[in-house]
Amino acid sequence: MKAWVFTGAGQPLELEDVPDPQPKPGEVVIDIKATGLCHSDVAALDDPSWAVNFGYTPIVLGHEPVGVVSALGEGVASLAVGDRVGIPSGPPASVGYQRDGAYAEKTTAPADAVVKVPDALDFVRAASGTDAGNVAYHAVVSRGQVRKGEKVGIIGIGGLGQIGARIAVVLGCEVYVAEPKESVWPMARDLGAVRIERDITDLADADLDVIIDFAGFGTTTAGAIDVVRRGGRVIQVGMGRLRAEINTNNLIVKQVDLKGSMGGGTTELAGVWDLMARGDLDPALSIVPFADIDKGLDRLRRGEVQGRLVVDLQNGI
Repeated sequence: MKAWVFTGAGQPLELEDVPDPQPKPGEVVIDIKATGLCHSDVAALDDPSWAVNFGYTPIVLGHEPVGVVSALGEGVASLAVGDRVGIPSGPPASVGYQRDGAYAEKTTAPADAVVKVPDALDFVRAASGTDAGNVAYHAVVSRGQVRKGEKVGIIGIGGLGQIGARIAVVLGCEVYVAEPKESVWPMARDLGAVRIERDITDLADADLDVIIDFAGFGTTTAGAIDVVRRGGRVIQVGMGRLRAEINTNNLIVKQVDLKGSMGGGTTELAGVWDLMARGDLDPALSIVPFADIDKGLDRLRRGEVQGRLVVDLQNGI
């Protein structure tokens, strides 16, 4: 099969012919029909410190696949060949990190780590939920524990932030957005944001209950701690920079809860797909052909993307 192979930071992705994967006991093979592109793969390509996240190299990147089950490993009884499924980003499957991932025609996953795609969702829309939707849902609902009526700050209105903002709106929250790119402000308003500013510190007067940082550029983390109300929560999701200098006086004196948040599991993916299937969540998407995955990652690197980039493989590569 064809696959985009990662060999290490500073090296380009290479489109190669690799052996088709075979399922181990308890696993399934999935013919990939769509997969999202992620900023974290750009970071892996550019930043040597990301090497600790990979079980081995060379490895096929990509951690946002949906597709059709095409083979069953020994002992798999919960799924059948032909089932439409997706894999949540992160453990236990860890596709694209601990096993070959989704920038390929096929991948594998433990059978208990996949979720069936609702009939109401097409593959492309479903792919936007596996990581961007799943991570945003986990941050807002599971880690942020936002409640109806709360004031929620969202930093960054890109592929993840747009979904996080919409989830908070659907849950009945008052949503405030910090986003330096004014070109995406209309989308933030359409999502239901009541106020938009260029920087989170411009929202110091909003008395925010929780701030979810989907950008993670260090200054955004520090600004969130400075701005959130006394006893508020700051949820760190974005990994734009892996270090931040914060004002620990504000963290301590205001008794701010600072939490990290990665991807969720099958429960979170099922939750975000339910919102999408009901029509409450419809992320902005752009389609990229399989042959241009490297170019799509370059667009992410240059900050040219509005919404989520998704590769459509339904008609092959």
